[in-house]
Amino acid sequence: MALTLYLHPLASFCHKVLIALYETGTPFESRVVDLADADEHARFLDLWPVGKIPVLRDDARDQTVPETSIIIEYLERHYPGRKPLIPLDAAQALEARLWDRFYDLYVQVPMQKIVTDKLRAMGENDRRGVLDARAALAVAYDMIERQVADRTFAIGESFTIADCAAAPALFYAGIVVPFDGTHPNLAAYFERLLERPSFQRTLAEARPYFPLFPYHDAIPARFL
Repeated sequence: MALTLYLHPLASFCHKVLIALYETGTPFESRVVDLADADEHARFLDLWPVGKIPVLRDDARDQTVPETSIIIEYLERHYPGRKPLIPLDAAQALEARLWDRFYDLYVQVPMQKIVTDKLRAMGENDRRGVLDARAALAVAYDMIERQVADRTFAIGESFTIADCAAAPALFYAGIVVPFDGTHPNLAAYFERLLERPSFQRTLAEARPYFPLFPYHDAIPARFL
């Protein structure tokens, strides 16, 4: 197997790349990284010193590829799938990249701020930072509500890199800051994402690890 994806099945950024791989049907091997294991963490740092997952290793091309958007771009160039995740039209490609970054920076990042704060020891919490993260998610939800009002997916009728980013971001964000009762267009868009077999498979693989999620008790029953 030429491609190896270093990941953890619970990690939302890993989900983004898994969805892309399952959408394109690209063969790969997954390797779970336990960053809490000192020896395993050290071995992973030899591969990618920044220490963040996911990372794609392409032995056939002797390439180590970090960062989710770059991984998907790399796959599109060297291992294209049945349908492109980055549109061929230049204007649509730019919009797909924009909304890919939007979901990473303005949904994933504040969601992770809220989640990681819950994991902190008492006395080390960042109340102001969590309030800012919740406010950032409120702005993002309003923007998505308008964006998907007349679209099936993030930028139109085709599933793209932006939707790969949106699915896991909205899954976890919707648990910590629910949107289903306040943003009907956003909620309907998320339901369309849930219909994708690629997303269903990714969530199924993550399910055994859900008890590790600090907001596990808030996960809707249909996902358990």
